[in-house]
Amino acid sequence: MLSKLIGWDDTIVALATPPGIGAIGVIRISGENSFAIADQLFPSKKISAQPSHTLHVGNLREDGKVIDEAVLAIFKGPRSYTGEDVIEISCHGSPFIHEKIIQAILNKGARLAKPGEFTQRAFLHGKLDLTQAEAVADLISSNSNASLKTALHNMRGGFSKMLKALRDQLLSFSALIELELDFSQEDVEFADRKKFYALIEEATLLTNQLINSFKLGNVIKNGVQVAIVGKPNSGKSTLLNALLHDERAIVSEIAGTTRDTIEETINIDGILFSLIDTAGIRQHSSDVIENIGMERSLLKMQQADIVVYLFDATENRNDILDKKAELESQGKAFLLVANKTDLLSEAALKEKFPGIEDIIFISAREEKNIEVLKANLVDQVMKDKIQAGDTVITNERHLYALQKVAQSLHDIRKGLDEKLFSDLIASDIRHCLHYLGEITGEITNEDQLDYIFSKFCIGK
Repeated sequence: MLSKLIGWDDTIVALATPPGIGAIGVIRISGENSFAIADQLFPSKKISAQPSHTLHVGNLREDGKVIDEAVLAIFKGPRSYTGEDVIEISCHGSPFIHEKIIQAILNKGARLAKPGEFTQRAFLHGKLDLTQAEAVADLISSNSNASLKTALHNMRGGFSKMLKALRDQLLSFSALIELELDFSQEDVEFADRKKFYALIEEATLLTNQLINSFKLGNVIKNGVQVAIVGKPNSGKSTLLNALLHDERAIVSEIAGTTRDTIEETINIDGILFSLIDTAGIRQHSSDVIENIGMERSLLKMQQADIVVYLFDATENRNDILDKKAELESQGKAFLLVANKTDLLSEAALKEKFPGIEDIIFISAREEKNIEVLKANLVDQVMKDKIQAGDTVITNERHLYALQKVAQSLHDIRKGLDEKLFSDLIASDIRHCLHYLGEITGEITNEDQLDYIFSKFCIGK
């Protein structure tokens, strides 16, 4: 068993619920001595003799003294999260009680679990592959419907199944190519080159779709930075308040009221947007503080994923055209938003900006068309959505390996085009299989595993 080969055959314990006072705390034990330790601390029943997946109520005792009344859940390996014998103790949510119970378990021979060690043991015992294990961490840290959905899909093996199907087909062709090497002097072909071409084309398309999905995946995982920029008194703070439905920013008729950036987070259709209200940008100011604020605004604008350029609907059309050209030259995703539309008639608005497409007309003060603006923000994020099932890449490790897979597929295709010898094509296939195996954990090393699971919380 892999866990024993790397010295992970001991018994571990950790608090599985967040530290602090609560109604209930859960302490998890995993390893071959879990039941023996429970038998010593839970004298009312012989836990090791009870059926798996059962609950037992009683007192936990050490040296004859009651620590707490608790519920013990029994999971006998391999039918458990880690694949080992597991005990989960539900006790009262006092940090003092948690410490007493964990110390009693340590006194009986267990050790404290490292971050992510329960999930790492699940991986080592084949309960899940590496992409599923990493999805567990993503699920715990999910903060929107989109990130939750992506993590659940990957934890259930959606990503893994795609890679496994591809790897199995490549392995099949690899075996036939390797067989050709044994008959190299007879000039025979066991691998159907036409079918192999089709497989490489399909694999390349899928790999590129997954690579391209990382842009969306990064947004889903980390959120979207949105800088609200514009001239002083264009209504940026009023817009921030309207989007949040809260008086978060100070609003006044005095130009330059906002001197520094204000950041708030909003969830729109399951996607987190970090809204940044910036100081107004104008050509000249004698105010030192205002100048510092404008410098910060320009920096936030450069760092943002999307720029909302807010302008007064009464502003000159040529100024807006110049700003649009500037934003386009920067290659930045942006929305042109005309504010204070309540000052002009609908007919006047239509006549004022001919030839400028995609302007969103709002009134931040009256919260008019705010939902239209929100929909456009979501569209900016989702317009690059790649059709690769529901699988979206959110992990930089996966991205790097997929880029290597794509390069290997390119090399295989080039070798087929140039009719290279089978041994050279076989070498490129092995490279491709290696990088696919790195993603799912079929090819890995202990240092890599320690790094991946060190980012988990303790107790998971």
